[in-house]
Amino acid sequence: MDKLSCFSLTTEGHIAHLVMNRPEAMNTMHPTFWRELHEVLTDIHKAGTARALVISSTGKHFSAGMDLQTFGSAIQMDDTSAEGRSAVYDLLTDMQSTFTLLETMRIPVIAAIHGGCIGGAVDMVTACCIRYATADVFFCVQEINIGMVADVGTLQRLPKLLPMSLVKELAYTGRRLSAAKALAHGLVTEVFDTHEALVAGALKAAQEIASKPPVAIWGTKQAINYARDHSTEDSLRQMGWLQGAIWSNPHVHEAIQAMKEKRQPNFPALTPLKGFKEFG
Repeated sequence: MDKLSCFSLTTEGHIAHLVMNRPEAMNTMHPTFWRELHEVLTDIHKAGTARALVISSTGKHFSAGMDLQTFGSAIQMDDTSAEGRSAVYDLLTDMQSTFTLLETMRIPVIAAIHGGCIGGAVDMVTACCIRYATADVFFCVQEINIGMVADVGTLQRLPKLLPMSLVKELAYTGRRLSAAKALAHGLVTEVFDTHEALVAGALKAAQEIASKPPVAIWGTKQAINYARDHSTEDSLRQMGWLQGAIWSNPHVHEAIQAMKEKRQPNFPALTPLKGFKEFG
């Protein structure tokens, strides 16, 4: 991958750590941000070497969301014709697909959030598996404050993470949700005093995840996401098919032996992925 301008990426001990690194711009999201994020997530997903991904940020805020100047210059939403308005669908679908990668990639994604998590940043973190925060965090569905509807995932994912009445309050008013309330309602799992403690806590959780069999983690993520969107009966049926596909006696034996011997277990990595068009 070419050098990233909006992010820095390090991988150590099967843990990928992606850091938003434009603090001077409050890590706002413009086309380059979207392109780089899509590429890096796709590469991590396909490689299979990382077993967990931590996303953190720099500066005062995690992210101030969309770069509004982009929509005043580089991107023009044509609302003067039916043809132009219909093209908005395809533009949004393209943007939505990038954050959906966080939800569908083969490994868990942990968001380490500090400061403001605003607008598009809420879309982003709601697609992650686990959210940690600092005590100064606030979440804001900013789109309503600038005359539009949140459209890249917040209104679809947030109702599955928070009580519906609270979601509507946040979405209708644009009010800020504090770290304390986010913790009380389960949007975040843990609140840390400092940014350093936050990142350390996220990396520690990633290390615990990375010590488990990657294919079992993959299966667990698949099952949880499926159960969220389907009935219990359908989800139990899917669980039977899933377990039948990934069950491994050697993995179970290795996990038990490692516990008995008080050592780190050794599990094979996920198979690297290669698209059909890449063969030949």
